[in-house]
Amino acid sequence: MAPSTTGERSAMTGRGGREDASSRPRVVVMGVSASGKTSVAARIAEAIGARFVDADDLHPAPNVAKMAAGTPLDDDDRWPWLDAVAVTLAGDDAPVVACSALKRSYRDRLRTAAPEVVFVHLTGSPQLLTARATGREGHFMPPALLRSQLDILQPLEPDEAGIEIAIDAPVGEIAQTALEWMDARAR
Repeated sequence: MAPSTTGERSAMTGRGGREDASSRPRVVVMGVSASGKTSVAARIAEAIGARFVDADDLHPAPNVAKMAAGTPLDDDDRWPWLDAVAVTLAGDDAPVVACSALKRSYRDRLRTAAPEVVFVHLTGSPQLLTARATGREGHFMPPALLRSQLDILQPLEPDEAGIEIAIDAPVGEIAQTALEWMDARAR
């Protein structure tokens, strides 16, 4: 059974209400395509009273066209996009952002703008991720590009503020695990 939003909010704020932006963590929910970043990030944002941002919406049109055509992005494609994500993440409202953040250098770029950012890395087996990607409709990223993301993925390193969570649980449980980790970290 998925935890309630009120329970999540209470666990995070300690007072059952919305936190103001100055006390909220800056959160990036990261992982490869089809890992559930958008769903989990939206749930976390709702629970802590933050704005949710899907980094996919910040891709320039040429990036979207390239991915839709089945061509993986390279670092030159990603840097301007990551800069837009970093500006958003560093905003005064401390949003929760769903962003692949696949490489350490990408996360370092985000940390340059928002040093206090924490990462929630959603992980799953290639088989589970492929099944999810194949079952998705209406997303510009074709399932065939999943392999290219798995190939460049660099998991969080010990010196990076973050938690790794397996995606084989319901969204509410995954979000609750992240919220409890953030709450314990804030104490």
